[in-house]
Amino acid sequence: MNSFIQISIRDSGHCLESASALDIERVPNALKIAIIYPEVLDMARFQEDRKEFPPFGAMYLASVLENCGNDVKILSVDGGPGDRMDLSEFDVVGYSISSSVCLGMMRDSRNNSIIPEGTKVIAGGVHANFYPEETLREFDAKVVAYGESEWIIEEICRAESDAEYARIPGIVWTDQFGEVIKNPATPIMKNINTLPHPARHLIEKEKIVMGDRLAGTDLKMAHTMLSRGCPFPCTYCAAGQTRIQYRSGDSAREELIDLKRRYNIQGFAIIDDNFIVARQKVMEICDSISDLGLKWSALSRVDTVDKELLEKMREAGCIEIKFGVESGSDKILKAMKKRISKTDTLNAFQLCDEVGINAKAFIIHGYPGENLHTTDETMNLLREIGDLSDRVSLFRFVPLPGTQVYEEKDSAGEFVIHGTHLANDWDGDWSKFHLYRNGRHWWGSDDDFSELNDAYQKLREFVEERWGRQD
Repeated sequence: MNSFIQISIRDSGHCLESASALDIERVPNALKIAIIYPEVLDMARFQEDRKEFPPFGAMYLASVLENCGNDVKILSVDGGPGDRMDLSEFDVVGYSISSSVCLGMMRDSRNNSIIPEGTKVIAGGVHANFYPEETLREFDAKVVAYGESEWIIEEICRAESDAEYARIPGIVWTDQFGEVIKNPATPIMKNINTLPHPARHLIEKEKIVMGDRLAGTDLKMAHTMLSRGCPFPCTYCAAGQTRIQYRSGDSAREELIDLKRRYNIQGFAIIDDNFIVARQKVMEICDSISDLGLKWSALSRVDTVDKELLEKMREAGCIEIKFGVESGSDKILKAMKKRISKTDTLNAFQLCDEVGINAKAFIIHGYPGENLHTTDETMNLLREIGDLSDRVSLFRFVPLPGTQVYEEKDSAGEFVIHGTHLANDWDGDWSKFHLYRNGRHWWGSDDDFSELNDAYQKLREFVEERWGRQD
């Protein structure tokens, strides 16, 4: 760790500690900061457009900045006329680009809003992590942060000279001569327990508390993050980091108690990339929250669960695990680098049934190489799962920017995926990478695509007939 990071953490350590919104004291030189995020609605398969979960990236950054005494607002962009904002009152305007699909409307908002000369424009988020230099250019920003930004965000907002920017890790920035400079990455935060709770108080309550999002129930619930990262190499996944970090049981308990007090929730959904990786960490969290009387759900792989762990989770209130099954074809699973077998899948669903936890299957159809035969293999696996699965969500494959498959080339050196910003046929439309209702021709010949569509329709009809119209 370089000396600047050590100084930064020592001098601004209070910024990374939990604090109530009522405890915030403005400092004399407080900055007025706007953090802008995309309000992209989830187009669930058979329902109206709805919000998925609140913008955790923006909320965590806002909380850190508030703890440093700054005046922070979180604003949303949805692609409508309200995106043309007057941001004259702010010293810093930050764009939190949570996915590539929203890049276009975020960029349009930046270009169409009133941002006086001298206002510092910064950007970060999922898309910026993968393509920081491009993001710097797209947003005409002073700084783009990549990697974990909570422990450097105050320094980014305060920096004024080239010398100060040069000492901040994990940023791409433009110096006084117009040269683009990429500083070394930040080391991954060793202890995410130091992070304050996300600034939910800066978001409308209806975006925090929901009544239709927990395992098919109508329980009043909220979303939370108890870990970061995923160590598995799945080629279709845009996880931000490969090292997993867990919060402690005490940290999880503290936040959930706060959510009960503030919002009177009955349950919560853990939205981590892959909550069940480190067995002992999950057990510790379960022990800490088991007496809170909350129902909850989480995402997992099928090869990371066992009966003892599932029983512990059930005792702690877990009512559903959403498993990334993805396919019943060994060929497709191998291409995805999923590193699971059909036996792993059947075992996980059987164990959940035995301990009384509902199991939901996520299926991705249309990965490069998919055809009628591989689709039949997926249908056969789902038949074997049968009543062991309470719900099934079927997605069509979308090559997310930054993933391995997005950048994969064939033996001739040509990109496997059509229509990306790396390929010759790029049309500039980032919105096409939306995960829902996406039936684009991403790979292969016209004949491949025709077979793929026939196969998807067959699988979809099978899922709807067996499990009904579910989201």
